[in-house]
Amino acid sequence: MKRRVLFFALVLYLILSFGFADGLNITGYVRNYDGVLLNDNMDFSIVQNTLDLNFTMQTSKVGFKVNPYIYQYSDKTIVFDIREAFLDFFFNSFDIRIGKQQIIWGKADGVFITDIISPKDLSEFLLRDFEEIRMGVTAVKLDYYIGDNTFELVWVPVFSATKFPAQNSIWAITPALPIQPIFDFSRKDIKPSIKNSEIFAKYSVFSSVMDFELMGGYTWDADPVIHTLKQIDPLTHQLLSLTAIPEHHRLTVAGGSFSTTIGPVVIRGEGAYYWGKHFQSNNPAIRDGVIEKDYVNYLLGADFSISGIKFSTQFIQQIIPDYNNFIVNNKTNNLMTVLARKNFLEGDILHLELFSYIGLTDGDGLIRPKISYDITDGVNIMLGANIFFGDKGMFGRFNKNDMVYMKIKYSF
Repeated sequence: MKRRVLFFALVLYLILSFGFADGLNITGYVRNYDGVLLNDNMDFSIVQNTLDLNFTMQTSKVGFKVNPYIYQYSDKTIVFDIREAFLDFFFNSFDIRIGKQQIIWGKADGVFITDIISPKDLSEFLLRDFEEIRMGVTAVKLDYYIGDNTFELVWVPVFSATKFPAQNSIWAITPALPIQPIFDFSRKDIKPSIKNSEIFAKYSVFSSVMDFELMGGYTWDADPVIHTLKQIDPLTHQLLSLTAIPEHHRLTVAGGSFSTTIGPVVIRGEGAYYWGKHFQSNNPAIRDGVIEKDYVNYLLGADFSISGIKFSTQFIQQIIPDYNNFIVNNKTNNLMTVLARKNFLEGDILHLELFSYIGLTDGDGLIRPKISYDITDGVNIMLGANIFFGDKGMFGRFNKNDMVYMKIKYSF
């Protein structure tokens, strides 16, 4: 943490030293966020105070952004980090961005298909705002423009993994293993090198008829798979010990997305094919319990309005084409999302929203109603709930984590 504070102080010093102070814009927000579990004890699920700042400046030739943030929790834990810290260089037909940055691709809402460059912070599952779930990644990004066409190239020299919940968190997931394992993290880290860097490319067109993107990437799977080494008694064939070895694997990804308007309806689609995805396997013939298979993920969505209510719905499917029954995952996994939103009162200062994940394969889901009110310019209060249902699946495993929450936010 001391290194991060020193880095932030150095960045601010350089900003002021180069005379950018006159054009410096400072925005951000202060937020209090309290959540209570709907259990017998009404335990607090979260008590968090947040300070999020944005320092930005832009001229015709150069710009920068620094986005530090602080989370303070009820147990006096303080998390300080910098979500973005980059420099922009603008030229006649191309731009270059260098530094830590969030990179967002695709057309999906609430799921990640081609949007795989920025790793995810899942320390609070999927409950944070998505600008907080996406972590910044150290990268060099080049955008080259030809009319309505954009060619984007991203080089990521240092791999960043998904951030998972702490072991004592209500969002922690226990691996499905036959006995308590001994963890070996010797293969979890990816050593920074040219060989281990990641490369992505995207071609996009924005027109009056249709917007679409084509993308590809040679990357690392941000979620590690757990290899297992078993020690078995040769006489009784009983499992004596189990060593769990998390490891990230290379992925090659190709895909794309589109959106178009048909009458009053916006149609969206996105899909990707993953080569080299690794899955857990119960096949006794596989020594380390992991098998490599290709993987498909796609969605179709529609956005429309009825009587002033904005609706958005998506169907998402994940497929393992060359499937066998030893793989822990389902061959197909079907998911839907449904969003309804409406504003009320003069100036649209009262906002009602209902967002839901519906797991069609496992019969589980997450329902997220919320209501927010703009008290004055920059001050907002929000009341909401997170209701899980089902006995298994991505959401059903958290069916004891139903909660209500309140957020008070001042933006400046």
